[in-house]
Amino acid sequence: MQLRVGVGRIVAWLNWKGLRADRHAAQGLLAIGLVAAAASILLPRLEFGADALRLCLQISIAITAATLFLSAMFIQRIVDDRRQIAESEQRFRRAMEDSAIGVAIVGLDGRIVQANPAFADMLGYTRSEIEALTFLQITHPDDLQIGRETMMSLKEGNIHSFHFEKRYLHKDGTPVWAQLAGSVIREEGTGRPLYLVSQIEDIDARKQAEARIAEAETRWNFALTSTGQGVWSLDMRKGGTTYSETWAKMLGYAAGELDGDPDRWLTMIHPDDQARVAEADRAHLAGETPFFEAEFRMRHKDGHWVWILDRGKTIERDAEGRVIRAIGSLTDITQRKEAETRLMVSAAMLADEKERLRVTLQSIGDAVICTDAANRITFMNPVAEKLTGVDVCEALGKVLGHVYWAVDEESGQRIGLTRPSACEQPRCDQNTRAVLVRRDDTRCSIRQVVSPIMNDRKQFCGLVIVFQDFTDARALQRQLAYAAAHDALTGLANRSSFMRTMEELVDQCRLNGGEHQFMFVDLDHFKAVNDTGGHAAGDALLRRVADTLRNVLGPEEIVARLGGDEFAVILKSGDAARGPIAARSIIDAICNLNFSWDGRPHLIGASIGLAPIRAGCGELDEIIARADAACYDAKAAGRGCVSAAPDEASRDVPPMPLAAAS
Repeated sequence: MQLRVGVGRIVAWLNWKGLRADRHAAQGLLAIGLVAAAASILLPRLEFGADALRLCLQISIAITAATLFLSAMFIQRIVDDRRQIAESEQRFRRAMEDSAIGVAIVGLDGRIVQANPAFADMLGYTRSEIEALTFLQITHPDDLQIGRETMMSLKEGNIHSFHFEKRYLHKDGTPVWAQLAGSVIREEGTGRPLYLVSQIEDIDARKQAEARIAEAETRWNFALTSTGQGVWSLDMRKGGTTYSETWAKMLGYAAGELDGDPDRWLTMIHPDDQARVAEADRAHLAGETPFFEAEFRMRHKDGHWVWILDRGKTIERDAEGRVIRAIGSLTDITQRKEAETRLMVSAAMLADEKERLRVTLQSIGDAVICTDAANRITFMNPVAEKLTGVDVCEALGKVLGHVYWAVDEESGQRIGLTRPSACEQPRCDQNTRAVLVRRDDTRCSIRQVVSPIMNDRKQFCGLVIVFQDFTDARALQRQLAYAAAHDALTGLANRSSFMRTMEELVDQCRLNGGEHQFMFVDLDHFKAVNDTGGHAAGDALLRRVADTLRNVLGPEEIVARLGGDEFAVILKSGDAARGPIAARSIIDAICNLNFSWDGRPHLIGASIGLAPIRAGCGELDEIIARADAACYDAKAAGRGCVSAAPDEASRDVPPMPLAAAS
């Protein structure tokens, strides 16, 4: 009985330990204990002998001992497993907490079950803040689909782990690039997914660096392509030379078509350039020059020649000094070379043209002075030296006024030679009334043409002054002008000059008011002098009459000979009463002339017709016609009289005989 109680107690203890240790192991131990207990209880009740009873007890005790031994082994195994699980869990927790990269346990609904400090710090949250969020809330909107597709594939059992890159949102809203790697944890028996374990590495700095590198590479490639530059790289370890796509296209080849043979490029060089380029290449390979640089022509695939600027440098040599690696660039300089050729041709043509111009300016009869934008003399030909009296060696670099000083012939004011303003249209200034004043204060009349020099940007660059000695021509010009306006016999204004002057006065009166008096003077008995003394006597008498008219009248009055023995006078005084008085003074002076020819005296007189010049008096011809008619009336009245125009009789005296005038 006591044995049965002891076994029961052991079985109960094993069952209790088994239940605490492991449900499946406890069930096995319980079954063994029950068998042993049943044997210890049932066997003694059977009707056997003492030997049989002892045998049963021995069997029961053996079974019980075996059960105890097996139970101890199972319990120790369970304890070891639990300890290992606890240690593994502690190591995992420690590794998760202390990890430098983010770790997160995520539920299938996207909720963050647990996150380590590294993951929270990566996005600027605390652990409690980030564990209250879902992955969708902290994922960049443009990358949401990546997480959704991954979660769907995990749930459907299509994948068991994942690895991808995406952007999270920092707490301040800025995107943060991260690399995710993880797997799904499933239920052991059913394989049902329970949650995800993710490792999140911050790769934002790497992504930004990659972006900067990509941008720099893009700029570099674009710069090389846009400037027509190619790149070559020699690496003897890799078997030869490689050329960039731009380099190949430069010569009409496809990318990689020229790669390989490091000496092939020398065979493509123009025969006239090969020796020079080969020597430059040899010198650099031998270490005689720090770098290789040469300009030469290379044959394009279609046969034409392309000008190339090749620059290169050795970057690695072996122990014996042989080149292992070198790198360089090639630039298409065809357009530059063509431009240089055109420029050389233009320069030669310009030099020829400049020399031709210099010889021309040295040879012409006109004086020429050139200045720069600062008004300093840059050129002076021999004629200019002669006219200015200044040697060219002394003049060059001096301010223009130091050599050339021109004034206006009439006003005496200096003629300014200034640069045109920005708003003015450049033009040539011509002046035929200029007088050149030399250093010794001698003068000569000149005719000058001043032309501004403008560059292709419409900027003022200087002046060209062309001038001639115009002294003799100016004197002749004055003589001709005087002859054209004056009567050759008397020196008075001639008919055409007088008519222009009178027409101007008529227009002035019409516009501005005022009044003048016009006299038509016709000599009496002049024909008899011509007939008896000849034309010489008549001419001498006419000159005496002209002098008399000038002496009687003031310098402001206008006196002219209209032709033959007819004269005209304009009294510019506005006093109407002065006309008859002046007319009678003229008649008296002419009558009192003591003119003799060949010892024979001649007496003449004059008849005068008056007409006013004022607004409303009509045109020029009408005024002259009225004065002529008045003069005819004076002659009809007995000569030696003054008569006013018929329509002005009320304002003037009637025709008066000579005696009355006297």
